[in-house]
Order: sequence, then C-alpha cells, then structure tokens
Amino acid sequence: MLSHQAIWEGIDAIAKRHGLSASALAKLAGLDPTAFNPSKRISKDGRERWPSTESIAKVLEATGESFDSFVIATGAYVQPLPLSRTVPLLGLAQAGAGGFFDSAGFPSGQGWDEIRLPTFEDGTYALEVHGDSMLPLYREGDKVIVSATEQIRKGDRVAVATKTGEVMVKILLRQTLNRVELGSVNPEFPVRVLETGEIEWIRRIVWASQ
Repeated sequence: MLSHQAIWEGIDAIAKRHGLSASALAKLAGLDPTAFNPSKRISKDGRERWPSTESIAKVLEATGESFDSFVIATGAYVQPLPLSRTVPLLGLAQAGAGGFFDSAGFPSGQGWDEIRLPTFEDGTYALEVHGDSMLPLYREGDKVIVSATEQIRKGDRVAVATKTGEVMVKILLRQTLNRVELGSVNPEFPVRVLETGEIEWIRRIVWASQ
C-alpha cells in the first residue's frame, strides 16, 4: 500500500534524479510551482494532502519516467513470487572481476554459487547486492535476477556491465544506437551516460529478493 509519505518520497526522488527542486518539478509538469512544496503536504489542521493522480501523470510525462520507476522510488514495490528453481548466483563485486561470463554474457567458469528462486525462462541468473549505492530499493544482501533474453524497455531496472569490469544496477532512462542513459536507483547518485562501445552487456532485472 502506498502511504502519504511514500507518495511524496517518490515525487521527491524523481525531482532529485532529474536535478530539480520540488517547485521546479511542478513547474516542468505544468502545475502551480508551489504544488509540491513541503509546506502544502499537511494542512494547517493536520490533515494529509495527497497529490492527485493527474499531477503524478503529468510529472511522469514531463520527466519521461515510467509509473514503475515512480512506484520503485516510493519504496513500496513488491514483486510477486512465481514457482521456484535453482539459478546461478554471484556477488556484484565478483561479477566485475572477469572470467564469470562467456562472450554472450551468460554465466560460465568457476566460482558461481546456487540459489533457489522463482521460475523463469532459461538465460536467467542472480547477482547479489553489496554496498548502499542501490538504496532505497536494493539493500546489502538482496539478490536481483537478471534475464539475458528479456527485451529491455525504457523505465526498466537493469544490470549493466562495462568493458572496464564495472557492474551496476540502474534504471534505463534512454537508449539510442550510440549511447545509453542510466538513472540511479539511489537519488544521491547522478544520471550515468555510457557510450554503446563502453558496455559489455545490459540485462533486464526481472525479480528481486528482499
């Protein structure tokens, strides 16, 4: 369930992700510049004021964000659990060391563990989160399941590996033939732009344990 606080946190996270204040975001969406001001979120008599669905829709349209990315930003996203199976598991820090993937980006070599997780199509594997760069969505020890066969679309959560050995979890903001724009799950981190030639592989995240 989306609480009053979670809804406003989602709006604030989108504003921060795009380098905007709450007022600037409201203006960008064609709303009154004071519509999202903190002082207007609680009335003088203590009642909670909620943004309308129309206002949220305008924010998503103006920023190019998907509704999924907004719900993720609220911290209230819950993925349903299908049937289980065993898939390969590897920590993100290890994944960047090299030697764990073949040329097509599938798991290979030694060092993989196994974990029982929901059933997905072939070509899925798990990566374990380390550190706090993916807060508030992913925490230390969470496992994300990525698919090598799922089509990637704007607004999807993705795992990305660079040719320099960096592996990260991001939100796909925009993808062209020459570059990819990646939004940070943690609003404290800026948008990352990578040239296509810098990317080793990019995979859609289809599930996460929490």
